[in-house]
Amino acid sequence: MADPRFRRILIKLSGEALQGDQGYGISPPVLESIAEQIHEVTELGVEVAIVIGGGNIFRGVRASAQGMDRASADYMGMLATCINSMALQDALEAQGLPTRVQTALEIKEIAEPYIRRRAIRHLEKGRVVIFGAGTGNPYFTTDTAASLRAMEMHCQAILKATKVDGVYDSDPASNPDAKRFETLEHSEVLQQQLNVMDSTAIAMCRDNQMPIIVFNLYEKGNIRRAVLGEKVGTLVGTL
Repeated sequence: MADPRFRRILIKLSGEALQGDQGYGISPPVLESIAEQIHEVTELGVEVAIVIGGGNIFRGVRASAQGMDRASADYMGMLATCINSMALQDALEAQGLPTRVQTALEIKEIAEPYIRRRAIRHLEKGRVVIFGAGTGNPYFTTDTAASLRAMEMHCQAILKATKVDGVYDSDPASNPDAKRFETLEHSEVLQQQLNVMDSTAIAMCRDNQMPIIVFNLYEKGNIRRAVLGEKVGTLVGTL
């Protein structure tokens, strides 16, 4: 069996990653594919935590821009992440993986409340832990929640799963000459305002020397490659 480069990771999934080509909601085939990739990683003995967004269902920032109270809109977005967390939990358990969902908002009927020591114990027992509801506070993104949970869980890296194969200097969808970076420092991401994670999340990772690997989720096997230390996507920081 291959020896993984990381023993404990946090995977950051955007809500949009779950919708596939349908443009909204949750695509069961995409969900199954993600679960299969995570299963591959756990078979290497890697402990996996996950933070998931809710943009496939509701985006608080967009609703706020249309006149909704920002705090109310953000709380609605947190509830959307809980729906995604439950869907992912179901897909992972269909793969035979033990999982726990912990939420920063207390919803006892569907998930455990977030308790740091309990979450760490779940990871130690080989359970995949999915963190829902972001940080539990409005005005903070799920990117920031991912950075925060990665520090609290003592993860060795954040794996940022996206629709593109790394970080570019401009949008590759609209600019065919966009340049992809193989490596970046956290400070370069902030200075160049590159679209990796929001600035609060990047600054937190910089201050705590947390590497971020940005890669294409839809290329099967990429999570495993990243965990094994193979070159995949863009590395922000140093390993």
